[in-house]
Amino acid sequence: MLDFSILPSTLPLLWDGVKMTLFLSFMAVFLGLIVGMVMCALRLSSNLYLQRMVKIYVSVFRGIPLLVQLMVAYYCLPLIGIKVPALVAAIGCIGLCSGAYMTEILRGGFQSLPDGQQESAQMLGMSQLQILLHVQLPQVFRLTIPGLINETILLVKASSLISVIGIAELTRTAQNLAASNFQPFEFYLAAGALYFIINSLVAILGLWLERKARHEVVL
Repeated sequence: MLDFSILPSTLPLLWDGVKMTLFLSFMAVFLGLIVGMVMCALRLSSNLYLQRMVKIYVSVFRGIPLLVQLMVAYYCLPLIGIKVPALVAAIGCIGLCSGAYMTEILRGGFQSLPDGQQESAQMLGMSQLQILLHVQLPQVFRLTIPGLINETILLVKASSLISVIGIAELTRTAQNLAASNFQPFEFYLAAGALYFIINSLVAILGLWLERKARHEVVL
């Protein structure tokens, strides 16, 4: 028989796992956005060597499973004298992997802009930086909101893989509680419900941002 009566007493531990999941996800999204914007700029540059470098980066991090990347960073690098703390390995791997996807999302946004838009802005006397900040980036942000929100949701779910390197995020916490209380179904179901709530809130935030962006365009 299922017994959920133990869950209230373990909520503080589960909440600690949720906070760690949120922290890791936020840091990974932040790092992924920074890496994605830099790599997107290099990918759209006229320098062929920079373009190829970005292509290799995107291919590697999208082609190798995140779990393998985590194992290499945390377990294999120390074999060659590079010791990486678990938290650094987790944020670095997820952030760089996310950056590869965000590079392509942002590149698609820039390439969808009208061809003559930049020339028209230059004729109005705008500098390249002004064009980027006031003309291109607002449009790219609006166009890529769905893709960025989807990537954020995938990151939250992918954070569960961090449990393999011993970080007590939500999945690892649920595993520990299930093992110590011999009630796997109850704790894994609770973890699933918490992931669902987190991602539902992220999706709601994405819808709000889309509506806000459309409203600003109308105005």
